[in-house]
Amino acid sequence: MTTPVTPPLFRSNYPEFSSTDRFPNSGVQYWLDTAYSFLNASRWGKQLDIGVSLYVAHNLSLEARAQAEAANGGVPGGQVGPVSSKSIDKVSVGYDTGAGTETGAGHWNSTIYGTRFFRLVKMFGSGPIQVGMGVSPPNTGLPWPGPLTTPGFTNFGN
Repeated sequence: MTTPVTPPLFRSNYPEFSSTDRFPNSGVQYWLDTAYSFLNASRWGKQLDIGVSLYVAHNLSLEARAQAEAANGGVPGGQVGPVSSKSIDKVSVGYDTGAGTETGAGHWNSTIYGTRFFRLVKMFGSGPIQVGMGVSPPNTGLPWPGPLTTPGFTNFGN
Protein backbone atom coordinates (compact mmCIF):
# COMPACT_ATOMS: atom_id res chain seq x y z
CA MET A 1 0.00 0.00 0.00
CA THR A 2 1.32 3.42 -0.91
CA THR A 3 1.08 6.53 1.20
CA PRO A 4 -1.99 8.56 0.20
CA VAL A 5 -1.43 11.67 -1.88
CA THR A 6 -1.28 14.86 0.18
CA PRO A 7 -1.69 18.43 -1.09
CA PRO A 8 2.12 19.03 -1.07
CA LEU A 9 2.78 15.77 -2.95
CA PHE A 10 0.01 16.55 -5.43
CA ARG A 11 1.51 20.01 -6.05
CA SER A 12 4.96 18.48 -6.50
CA ASN A 13 3.64 16.02 -9.11
CA TYR A 14 1.43 18.64 -10.80
CA PRO A 15 3.29 21.96 -10.48
CA GLU A 16 0.65 23.76 -12.54
CA PHE A 17 -1.43 23.63 -9.34
CA SER A 18 1.33 25.03 -7.11
CA SER A 19 -0.46 28.32 -6.35
CA THR A 20 -2.05 28.01 -2.92
CA ASP A 21 -3.92 31.26 -3.62
CA ARG A 22 -5.62 29.88 -6.70
CA PHE A 23 -5.82 26.29 -5.43
CA PRO A 24 -6.07 26.39 -1.60
CA ASN A 25 -5.01 23.33 0.38
CA SER A 26 -8.58 22.93 1.64
CA GLY A 27 -9.86 22.56 -1.94
CA VAL A 28 -7.08 20.13 -2.89
CA GLN A 29 -7.74 18.08 0.25
CA TYR A 30 -11.49 18.07 -0.46
CA TRP A 31 -10.96 16.53 -3.90
CA LEU A 32 -8.33 14.11 -2.56
CA ASP A 33 -10.76 12.84 0.06
CA THR A 34 -13.52 12.57 -2.54
CA ALA A 35 -11.30 10.64 -4.96
CA TYR A 36 -10.14 8.16 -2.32
CA SER A 37 -13.76 7.55 -1.31
CA PHE A 38 -14.87 6.90 -4.92
CA LEU A 39 -11.98 4.91 -6.39
CA ASN A 40 -11.75 1.22 -5.58
CA ALA A 41 -8.23 0.56 -4.24
CA SER A 42 -8.41 -3.17 -5.02
CA ARG A 43 -9.09 -2.41 -8.70
CA TRP A 44 -6.50 0.35 -9.09
CA GLY A 45 -3.77 -1.36 -7.08
CA LYS A 46 -0.43 0.44 -7.27
CA GLN A 47 -1.89 2.96 -9.72
CA LEU A 48 -4.47 4.29 -7.26
CA ASP A 49 -2.51 7.45 -6.50
CA ILE A 50 -2.23 8.28 -10.21
CA GLY A 51 -5.98 7.90 -10.60
CA VAL A 52 -6.60 10.01 -7.50
CA SER A 53 -4.24 12.74 -8.72
CA LEU A 54 -5.83 12.90 -12.17
CA TYR A 55 -9.29 13.00 -10.59
CA VAL A 56 -8.19 15.90 -8.38
CA ALA A 57 -6.49 17.79 -11.24
CA HIS A 58 -9.61 17.44 -13.40
CA ASN A 59 -11.90 18.78 -10.69
CA LEU A 60 -9.55 21.60 -9.69
CA SER A 61 -9.40 22.66 -13.36
CA LEU A 62 -13.18 22.74 -13.58
CA GLU A 63 -13.37 24.71 -10.32
CA ALA A 64 -10.79 27.23 -11.58
CA ARG A 65 -12.83 27.70 -14.77
CA ALA A 66 -16.00 28.27 -12.75
CA GLN A 67 -14.23 30.76 -10.47
CA ALA A 68 -12.85 32.67 -13.47
CA GLU A 69 -16.34 32.85 -15.00
CA ALA A 70 -17.76 34.19 -11.73
CA ALA A 71 -14.94 36.74 -11.37
CA ASN A 72 -15.77 38.05 -14.87
CA GLY A 73 -19.47 38.43 -14.05
CA GLY A 74 -20.52 35.18 -15.69
CA VAL A 75 -22.52 32.33 -14.27
CA PRO A 76 -20.12 29.67 -12.96
CA GLY A 77 -20.46 26.00 -13.73
CA GLY A 78 -21.61 26.08 -17.33
CA GLN A 79 -20.57 23.11 -19.43
CA VAL A 80 -17.88 23.85 -22.00
CA GLY A 81 -16.80 21.25 -24.51
CA PRO A 82 -13.66 21.08 -26.64
CA VAL A 83 -13.30 23.99 -29.07
CA SER A 84 -13.58 22.87 -32.69
CA SER A 85 -13.03 26.25 -34.34
CA LYS A 86 -12.27 29.83 -33.39
CA SER A 87 -12.21 33.08 -35.38
CA ILE A 88 -10.75 36.47 -34.56
CA ASP A 89 -11.17 39.10 -37.26
CA LYS A 90 -9.86 37.48 -40.47
CA VAL A 91 -7.94 34.67 -38.76
CA SER A 92 -9.60 31.32 -38.13
CA VAL A 93 -8.37 28.05 -36.67
CA GLY A 94 -10.02 24.64 -36.28
CA TYR A 95 -9.10 21.66 -34.15
CA ASP A 96 -9.67 17.94 -34.42
CA THR A 97 -11.58 17.52 -31.16
CA GLY A 98 -11.86 13.76 -31.69
CA ALA A 99 -8.10 13.38 -31.32
CA GLY A 100 -8.14 14.71 -27.76
CA THR A 101 -11.31 13.13 -26.46
CA GLU A 102 -12.38 9.72 -25.24
CA THR A 103 -15.57 8.20 -26.63
CA GLY A 104 -18.27 8.04 -23.99
CA ALA A 105 -16.27 10.07 -21.46
CA GLY A 106 -18.83 12.87 -21.11
CA HIS A 107 -17.59 15.63 -18.82
CA TRP A 108 -14.22 13.92 -18.38
CA ASN A 109 -13.39 15.28 -21.85
CA SER A 110 -13.52 18.81 -20.41
CA THR A 111 -9.86 18.63 -19.30
CA ILE A 112 -6.71 16.76 -20.30
CA TYR A 113 -6.62 15.32 -16.79
CA GLY A 114 -10.15 13.98 -17.23
CA THR A 115 -9.34 12.25 -20.51
CA ARG A 116 -6.25 10.67 -18.94
CA PHE A 117 -8.29 9.62 -15.92
CA PHE A 118 -11.06 8.15 -18.08
CA ARG A 119 -8.55 6.17 -20.15
CA LEU A 120 -7.24 4.61 -16.93
CA VAL A 121 -10.77 4.00 -15.65
CA LYS A 122 -11.44 1.93 -18.75
CA MET A 123 -8.36 -0.17 -18.01
CA PHE A 124 -8.75 -0.56 -14.26
CA GLY A 125 -12.53 -0.61 -14.23
CA SER A 126 -13.00 -3.52 -16.60
CA GLY A 127 -13.31 -7.17 -15.73
CA PRO A 128 -15.20 -8.99 -13.01
CA ILE A 129 -14.70 -8.80 -9.29
CA GLN A 130 -15.45 -11.93 -7.28
CA VAL A 131 -17.59 -11.07 -4.31
CA GLY A 132 -18.00 -13.79 -1.74
CA MET A 133 -17.57 -17.49 -2.26
CA GLY A 134 -18.76 -19.88 -4.91
CA VAL A 135 -19.53 -22.64 -2.42
CA SER A 136 -21.24 -22.95 0.95
CA PRO A 137 -20.64 -24.45 3.51
CA PRO A 138 -17.89 -24.55 4.55
CA ASN A 139 -16.75 -20.98 4.07
CA THR A 140 -13.00 -21.19 4.57
CA GLY A 141 -12.23 -17.78 3.06
CA LEU A 142 -10.48 -19.43 0.11
CA PRO A 143 -11.79 -19.19 -3.46
CA TRP A 144 -13.86 -22.07 -4.80
CA PRO A 145 -11.50 -24.52 -6.57
CA GLY A 146 -14.19 -25.74 -8.97
CA PRO A 147 -15.96 -29.11 -9.10
CA LEU A 148 -14.26 -32.16 -7.68
CA THR A 149 -12.16 -34.03 -10.19
CA THR A 150 -12.29 -37.38 -8.40
CA PRO A 151 -12.73 -40.22 -10.93
CA GLY A 152 -16.36 -41.16 -11.25
CA PHE A 153 -17.62 -37.92 -9.65
CA THR A 154 -20.58 -36.73 -11.72
CA ASN A 155 -22.65 -34.76 -9.21
CA PHE A 156 -21.89 -31.29 -10.62
CA GLY A 157 -25.41 -29.93 -10.32
CA ASN A 158 -26.25 -30.76 -6.70
